[in-house]
Amino acid sequence: MNEIHVLMTLAGIHFLALMSPGPDFALVVQNSTRYGRQTGILIAFGLSIGILTHSILSLTGVSYLVHLHPQLFFVVQLLGGSYLAYLGISGLKSLLMRAKGAPVSTPKSKDFTLKSKKQAFTRGFTTNLLNPKALVFFISLMSTLVPQSMSLEGKFAALFILWSLAFFWFALLAWALSTQRLQSALARYSSYIDLVCCILFTILGCTIIGEAVLHTLT
Repeated sequence: MNEIHVLMTLAGIHFLALMSPGPDFALVVQNSTRYGRQTGILIAFGLSIGILTHSILSLTGVSYLVHLHPQLFFVVQLLGGSYLAYLGISGLKSLLMRAKGAPVSTPKSKDFTLKSKKQAFTRGFTTNLLNPKALVFFISLMSTLVPQSMSLEGKFAALFILWSLAFFWFALLAWALSTQRLQSALARYSSYIDLVCCILFTILGCTIIGEAVLHTLT
């Protein structure tokens, strides 16, 4: 298989994975519908940089070394699962307080809302980078489809494809969800969208933590 076919196959598999529901998808949906296009695109950029980082770490073998050592991978799982669970539980607390008519931010609770452009980018980047399932996916993808014998230009092309497709898809999703017509239609359902996304984050986070703990006990 020549490099062009490798890159085309890589692009196809990666794009299909991007379209599948997960924490990245939920993050864009939740924040684009609530905060608008600019925030959604900044989150998309953060997610794409996270994907680029995973791709580089997998291509250089760093991710494989982490996955090879159970203790290191356990730490990654705990960090990633805890972060996703934190997003979900913080969001559920804020929704509950909003439903009661109480102020969302109190001295005893942290607000999960986004307050700046930098925070939007950081949340996208962190959500993807700390996802241990993304780490495993890119190890499998890069080790299977990008041989060590591939030229340096081919490897750079692979990294560009993975980054650009991710940014294109999530930015397109953010743009579509933040059009004026769709924003008006979704405005009445924003709390329900938040609820579904927060539940998803909580379930995914707790599942990752549970899998990590069970694996260490077996």
